[in-house]
Amino acid sequence: MTHPAPVQHPSVNGASPTGTPRIPFRTFRLAVPPVSGIVRPRLVLVCLALAVVTFLVFCWGVAVGDFPIGLTGVVRALAGYGDPGTLLVVRELRLPRALVGLLVGVAFGISGALFQTMTRNPLASPDMIGLTEGAGTAVVAGIVLGWDGGLGVQSLGLIGALATALLVYALAWKGGTTGYRIILVGIGVSWICTSATDYLLARGERFQAQAALGWLVGNLNGRDWNHVVPLAAVMAGLVPVALLLGRLMRTLQLGDDVAAGLGTRVQPVRLALLLAGVGLVAFGTAAAGPIAFVALAAPQIAQRLAGTAWPPPIASGLAGALIVLSSDLIARNLISGTELPVGIVTGVIGAPVLLWLLVRANRSGSGG
Repeated sequence: MTHPAPVQHPSVNGASPTGTPRIPFRTFRLAVPPVSGIVRPRLVLVCLALAVVTFLVFCWGVAVGDFPIGLTGVVRALAGYGDPGTLLVVRELRLPRALVGLLVGVAFGISGALFQTMTRNPLASPDMIGLTEGAGTAVVAGIVLGWDGGLGVQSLGLIGALATALLVYALAWKGGTTGYRIILVGIGVSWICTSATDYLLARGERFQAQAALGWLVGNLNGRDWNHVVPLAAVMAGLVPVALLLGRLMRTLQLGDDVAAGLGTRVQPVRLALLLAGVGLVAFGTAAAGPIAFVALAAPQIAQRLAGTAWPPPIASGLAGALIVLSSDLIARNLISGTELPVGIVTGVIGAPVLLWLLVRANRSGSGG
C-alpha cells in the first residue's frame, strides 16, 4: 500500500499560492540569530570564578602592609569584628584604597566592553579613542596653568573626559555616527590631547610636572573615602543602565542595517551606550587617574573565558577589577620599600595584549 507524499505548507517552503517565492523558514532562522537574553552556563561559571578570585585578591591586598593581617582577620574586620587596632587599619586605612581599585576596575572593564561592542572593534577602548588623554590634559592644565578654579584633580579629570567624548561624537557625526568614524576621530583627538599634555608638562615647573605625572600614570596611593563615595554612587546608577542596554547592544553586532531591520533604533542606542561608557570611564579616571590598558584588555580576556561572540559586561567588569587589584598588589610589593603606581604594572600587562590583538587582526584580514 502506498502512502501519499507529505504536503509542505506553502507559507513555510516553496512558493506561495500566487507563485511568489518564499524564503525557507530554516534559512531565515540561520540568517538572523536570536538576540534575546539566554542564560549561558559557561558565562555564569566564569562570572562566579572571577568574582571569587577577585574577592580573594581584594582581601589579600587589604591584608598586606607594614602591619600584616591574616585573611581571616581581614574578613572578620570587614564584618565588623576584631580588635580596635585591626579595625582601624582595615576599615579606615586600607579598605578605601582597595574599594577604589575594585570600583575603577569594574568601571573600566564595563566601559571597554561597551565601546568594543558598540564599534564592533576589539581595539576600541577609552584608552585608544582619547577619553583618558582628554582627562589627563585637563588635569595637567589645571596644575600647570592654575585653571583648576578650586575644583580639584577629580573634577578636572571628569570635565576633561566628558568634554573629549562630546568633541569626538560631534566630529564623528555625519547624519549619524558609526563605530569606524568614532575610532578614527578618537585616535586623532587622542594624539592632539597627548601633544597638548606634553607641551604643558614641558612648560610647567618641576614640582608641577611631578604632581601631574603622579596622576597621569594611574595611582591608588592616598585614596580615601572621599574618592570611594562619589564613584560608588555613580556606578550604582550607570552599571544597571549598561546591563539593561546589553540586549540592544547585541543587535549592533549584526550591523546597523540588520539592527535597524530588527527594530533597534541604532543612533539612540549608540548614544546611550556612549554616554554610559563615558560616564564610567570619566568617574573612574577622576578617582584613580588614567590606568592604562584595563579597558582594552579586560573585555578581551572575559570574552575568551566566556566563549561569547561579544565582550560580556559583567565578566568584563570583574576581569577589570581583578587586573587592577592584582596590579596594585604587585606594584606595592615588587620593590621593597617603594610603592609603584598601579598604571605601570597594567601597562606591562596590557601592552602584550594590544600587540596580540593587532597581530590577530592582521592575520584575519581585519586590521586594515
